[in-house]
Amino acid sequence: MGRYFRRMKQIHPFLSAVSILVLAACTGETSDAAQPQPETPAAEEPATQTKSEEPQVGDRVPEPEDNSIAQQAARDEELAARGVTEIGWEELMPEGEEERIAEMYQAQMARLYSGGGIAEGSAADQAIQIGTFNVVEDMDGMKVRLPGYTVPFDYGSEAQISEFLLVPYYGACLHAPPPPPNQTVFVKTEDKIKLRDLSQAVWIEGTLRTARQDTDLADAAYTIEMTGWEIYEY
Repeated sequence: MGRYFRRMKQIHPFLSAVSILVLAACTGETSDAAQPQPETPAAEEPATQTKSEEPQVGDRVPEPEDNSIAQQAARDEELAARGVTEIGWEELMPEGEEERIAEMYQAQMARLYSGGGIAEGSAADQAIQIGTFNVVEDMDGMKVRLPGYTVPFDYGSEAQISEFLLVPYYGACLHAPPPPPNQTVFVKTEDKIKLRDLSQAVWIEGTLRTARQDTDLADAAYTIEMTGWEIYEY
């Protein structure tokens, strides 16, 4: 099994917290079961899209079927020959970052619940990006291949784009709060491309930079100078 898919077995605490924040923001209500606990509960593994269904908000990039995994060794060899490293999203996090983000989400949920819910349309009823811009400096300049979902800034049917965000789960920045900045990648390319189907995961390949980008949708701690992309088959 490839490096990326081995690492996908790890659970990101902020993904479970995102679903709770979305629920609180949408309902404006709380219950005893929803109240934050003294200790951080064990994170439930986020849903994974299957091949026969459309992704739901919060679904991570699906894992491949066995026949795709069998081809991973050959793909790793081909990537190595080109000096490209296949990475997973957790590799973009410095040591101890997941714990820091989990604490930040827990503090945010405590603030939401302490006020008796969120009124729809209020200043608090918005997607809040929680996290830090801490990066893994050693990854600056690496040629990488990373899977994810795209979030373009222009949504026209014929829009050709040269900049967009890459995120680890479907619906981020649009229907769910953005991931932390160091789990959000700003992608730019010299050649404009079309991205018609936002529910289709893609592979993005290019040079990774530890360069911050602030946008109206979300802020990113990393930038990829894209040299190629392809549909994520699984």
